[in-house]
Amino acid sequence: MRIATTIFLTDETITPVRLARELQQRGFAGLYVPEHTHIPVSRRTPYGGGGELPREYGRMLDPFVALSQAAAVTSTLRLGTGVTLVAQHDPIALAKGIATLDHVSGGRFTLGVGFGWNVEEAVDHGVDWPTRRELVRDRMRLMRALWSSEPLAYEGEFATVSASFAHPKPQNGAPRILVGGAAGPKLFAHIAEYGDGWMPIGGRGMRESVPVLRDVWSAAGRDPDALEVVPYAVLPSPGKLAHYADQGVREVVLQLPAGGELEVLRALDEYARYL
Repeated sequence: MRIATTIFLTDETITPVRLARELQQRGFAGLYVPEHTHIPVSRRTPYGGGGELPREYGRMLDPFVALSQAAAVTSTLRLGTGVTLVAQHDPIALAKGIATLDHVSGGRFTLGVGFGWNVEEAVDHGVDWPTRRELVRDRMRLMRALWSSEPLAYEGEFATVSASFAHPKPQNGAPRILVGGAAGPKLFAHIAEYGDGWMPIGGRGMRESVPVLRDVWSAAGRDPDALEVVPYAVLPSPGKLAHYADQGVREVVLQLPAGGELEVLRALDEYARYL
């Protein structure tokens, strides 16, 4: 099992360069970072974790800039987003950024796809909240058109692109794509259509959900052995990781504190026993 990490990188935490070097040197498999462009002060949308929204949500570094720094100082560390809020991006520009990061990292990038939870943030980006899932599907299709080996036009419900020259290309035609979100038929349909797997937060309920996802995956004609399930933002214990292994999990992403160098390095020392 590969042991990767995730952290809310901010202007107050350990830097991407220092963290990436430490992760690779210690033998961790990857670094994933989340995304929020801004957090409107109104705070009408409740925080899913309960209580006040943690300070780091409003101070995040841009994930693609941070991961570019990490890519520049490492050679084997995998890099990913957990998650990219696809609905909040121009898909043509996002396709370029993803392909470029995959290119400069030597194919080490994983795109975590999310639909968002903060309504106010999404509305500021012009997202119609009830249709955000359909918008994400449309943008994923458009980006795949731009990543195709030959110029390919795409005309969708929300956006279009003419047949275009668009380089660089992701090394394998597209980066590895993991779709985040709570288990359910809509999410599983998205995973089976354009994903390589599921990124469940914390990994709760996998024993019941993974067999359902496998059925949807197989019904879509996907290779049963290719499905990846990557529990995300996990606070580890030996029993929990053993449970994931029993479920066929080959990678788990451990949550690091959104702290300074000393706090984060102490956490890495603690997590090293799981490597």
